[in-house]
Amino acid sequence: MAQARMRLMASRVQISILRDILAKGDHNSTGGIALFSSSGYDLCECNQSRSSPYSSTISARRKRVIGLRSLARSFGTSNHDGMLATESVCSVSSPSTSSSNYIAVKSEKRLASAKPAIKGIRKKSVVDFTKIDAKLLPRVMIVGRPNVGKSALFNRLIRRREALVYNTPGDHVTRDIREGIAKLGDLRFRVLDSAGLETAASSGSILCRTTDMTGYVLSRTQFAIFLIDVRAGLLPLDVEVGNWMRKNAPGLRTILAMNKCESIDDGGGLLIAEAAQAQALGFGDPIAISAETGLGMAELYEALCPLLEDYVLQRINHQGEEDEGIDIEEKNSPLQLAIVGRPNVGKSTLLNTLLQEKRVLVGPESGLTRDSVRAQFYFEGRTIYLVDTAGWLQRCGQEKGPSSLSVMQSKKNLMRANIVALVLDAEEIAKNRCSMKPAEVAIARQAVEEGRGLVVIVNKMDLLRKDHDLRLHNKLIDAVPKEIQSVIPQVTGVPVVFVSALEGEGRIPLLKQILETYEKWCLRLPTARLNRWLRKVMSRHSWKDQATKPKIKYLTQVKARPPTFVAFKSGEAALPDSYLRFLTKSLVEDFDLGGVPTRVLQRSVLSRAAGTRKEPDHSPPRSSSRLSSDKRKFETD
Repeated sequence: MAQARMRLMASRVQISILRDILAKGDHNSTGGIALFSSSGYDLCECNQSRSSPYSSTISARRKRVIGLRSLARSFGTSNHDGMLATESVCSVSSPSTSSSNYIAVKSEKRLASAKPAIKGIRKKSVVDFTKIDAKLLPRVMIVGRPNVGKSALFNRLIRRREALVYNTPGDHVTRDIREGIAKLGDLRFRVLDSAGLETAASSGSILCRTTDMTGYVLSRTQFAIFLIDVRAGLLPLDVEVGNWMRKNAPGLRTILAMNKCESIDDGGGLLIAEAAQAQALGFGDPIAISAETGLGMAELYEALCPLLEDYVLQRINHQGEEDEGIDIEEKNSPLQLAIVGRPNVGKSTLLNTLLQEKRVLVGPESGLTRDSVRAQFYFEGRTIYLVDTAGWLQRCGQEKGPSSLSVMQSKKNLMRANIVALVLDAEEIAKNRCSMKPAEVAIARQAVEEGRGLVVIVNKMDLLRKDHDLRLHNKLIDAVPKEIQSVIPQVTGVPVVFVSALEGEGRIPLLKQILETYEKWCLRLPTARLNRWLRKVMSRHSWKDQATKPKIKYLTQVKARPPTFVAFKSGEAALPDSYLRFLTKSLVEDFDLGGVPTRVLQRSVLSRAAGTRKEPDHSPPRSSSRLSSDKRKFETD
């Protein structure tokens, strides 16, 4: 889009030059002027004589066109594209010879036969990024001041609406570092969305903590995209962010991009002026893009492709093995774990403890997390994806803006997860003498209704030990599992883990319990084993009347994740709910399916006599008289 506008401006300049020259009225000199050549956009030599009165006008126009050519190169225009599609050669001759008094302009047929500009990504990478493991992909971080469109560009690169995007000039929507796999043409890299940088933030504030966390992650990143807002122009805060990047990451390869260029008209040269002003930041020529509409993604590809290729090839040569990290297939499918709960119960601290790094922002403020942050780590040979969600609040119809979007995003991540970890506050439980509040009960029931495995985590146990009240500590450990079972009767045997995320206590037992619950959630039992178990269950249960005993022919498992069973019965009468609850409870107890929603369905099996339709018999009627045989006659004789 930007290149097309530059070509249009150049063609307008050609026409204006010709009109100015022809309007002078005196055409005594002979010669020709070629504004642009087809070989390299260089100005051809003017055959104008020195005595011509138009030499000064031509030289001034020539300087203007040369300036346009340099600005066109700053927008990424390559030589093979062509700033003009044809060889527009314009000549001016003397009026004495009227036959030669013409302007030689190429016809429209020649314009149509010219090679059109190729849209989209025109280059293919020499490295197949799709076969490289995600751990070995380069990291590209999007940085900039607040409200320049970093989250919108992040969503554009990962091709999903994962990051919250909301127009709040006076507030910061993004506070944590989000990571995803970017798909830009055939390029694949890990892209990171960061919070808006404000270098003048007071010490200890949220903005200061987000800036420190961004600097920590930026120091471990290979490349960066410095984003500025072309509508607002180059602000002093942009200059401060540029200086901050040079100080905290001096060796970082940075690409400068001007966002929100979709609504700027190039007729007045505003985009060119902003590009010239952005070069003062010292990060090279800017790229005009629009994260909202996808404008300029081809130019961004051309800027990133050589950098990413060199990084991958150098890493492969450094390791000495080209096949390392390629075509890695895991035997076990990755585990999706969602950490949910009310605000300020320690979810973000728990995520940092599980990852053993400062991945998300933590603090005493309530509702600090807004975006659902997704992170990946490995434990005992299995890939685990952790999702830290925002605190769930009871909807009162008054939430607007980022708060309402955070609640919707948390519910969406709960539905995507395999295991849901519900975090409770031990200090509030001891103070209120109640394990779960209505909001936490609603979260647990929704997780069970969606068929997800449930693990309850009681955090902040270190606060009870500081009070030296061991009696309250032991009483809490005994009372919480019983109360949770009474509040959530849909699932039997919900595991409860007591941890202290701040001190890192209980990390290994928690991860083992999560893996154990996931294995139960994926359990699949053979039909023969289920039918042997069914006969034992039916025999050990005492029925008051054999007529009331359910007639179940066989039991089978139709699906896992969560375990779902179907009981095939005879007859059309449905099994009573009490018997279905008896089967479900027996399955959970005998096969150790605690914490996993187990479902038992019923289906009728018609008998063979009732299932087959009797067709009418059209044969002749049988005789009522009994025919005597020779054998009987012989015996009577």
